[in-house]
Amino acid sequence: MKAVILAAGEGVRLQPLTFTRPKHLLPVAGKPILQHLIENLKKAGINEVLIVVRYKAEMIKSFFGNGEKLGVKISYVEQGSEKGTGDAVRAAEPHVEEDFLLLYGDLLVEAEAVKAAVETHLREKPAATMTVVPVENPQHYGVVALQGNRVTRIVEKPKPEEAPTNLANAGIYVFSTAIFEKIRETKRSERGEIEITDSLSLMINEGKTVLAVTAPKESWIDIGRPWDLLEANEWMLKRLKPRLKGQIENGATVIGPVYVEENARIRAGAYVEGPAFIGAGSDVGPNCFIRPYTSLGRNVRIGNACEIKNSIIMDGTHVGHLSYVGDSVIGEKCNLGAGTVIANLRFDGKTVKMRVKGEVVDTGRRKLGVVFGDHVETGVNASFMPGVKIGNNCWIGANALIYRDVPPDTVLLLKQEFEERKLKS
Repeated sequence: MKAVILAAGEGVRLQPLTFTRPKHLLPVAGKPILQHLIENLKKAGINEVLIVVRYKAEMIKSFFGNGEKLGVKISYVEQGSEKGTGDAVRAAEPHVEEDFLLLYGDLLVEAEAVKAAVETHLREKPAATMTVVPVENPQHYGVVALQGNRVTRIVEKPKPEEAPTNLANAGIYVFSTAIFEKIRETKRSERGEIEITDSLSLMINEGKTVLAVTAPKESWIDIGRPWDLLEANEWMLKRLKPRLKGQIENGATVIGPVYVEENARIRAGAYVEGPAFIGAGSDVGPNCFIRPYTSLGRNVRIGNACEIKNSIIMDGTHVGHLSYVGDSVIGEKCNLGAGTVIANLRFDGKTVKMRVKGEVVDTGRRKLGVVFGDHVETGVNASFMPGVKIGNNCWIGANALIYRDVPPDTVLLLKQEFEERKLKS
């Protein structure tokens, strides 16, 4: 069975990280989200993948090529100017001749959950099969109502008291080719988009059989907002098999499941506590603390006496000595000056808020640091408050205290007042 992966979206909610890359190439546990997804599809027995692309499509094509390095066959189709998941699926129609697996490209899912959906569909032969997962906050998802294992309706982001179940649409479907006819019949949503769930609802309303397969919540994670990357990173690191390929100097301590790639160096006095990932060419220490659920990309430098906790540090970034980074996502080729401190806990202990698409959103996280785009530079002793986002290509001056978002391409310097005095003879 062929898998169709939707990877055309811009990922506005994940800005500033997606100003310079599609969200599907954002790294967790040392690999892009989309690579983890494709590798798990291969484990589920799926060896042919069609990726629907649009935003920064060439970056995805260049990274994955024809799929040979992953042991699968990958082809591509570009979504046109229209918007919506339904329109993205419609772009795949000329390339699909039989029942196919459909997945959103910004999620992680275990192979067993995919296999369960495919096997149910092949055995029962319904018009469509979809995967659902139990969630704590159904009002944030498309919620599925069931009669037995048959889907009776899909309610998008219902009020808590109106949610028919706590089962969320996981974004994993197996469709017959009949779905394409329903997409052509689908009207635009309030957002002006053609939604695949609306097309699915047309099937349900016509009495066609749409089945649901329930997967464990821990087998699936959706990545839509910046702090979701930290959850996804933790999710993958828990599943990463430890391996020490790099240089571990005498006097360095590595405990727990840690993966160190080739040509990485852990200097004496460094303490690395897994689960953690340290990419090829990275240089850690001396005398620093890498705490659990940290992923360091390739060619990352962590200087003397730094502490990094539960964070993603992307390729080519340098963290200067005496710095602290906690619960944060730092983009590529950033340079944090000595003594840079990122606060990850509100003084009042309440959950951290972050601005997403112009609105202040409660992240639900008690601890959350910052999100830096690519090429951010900070001066010595710069400090950042919880939940702040810094756009790409920013310079933050020495001793600055940043307590709100900074847009891309900004130079922010601490203003100094000088008083000229004449010396009396």
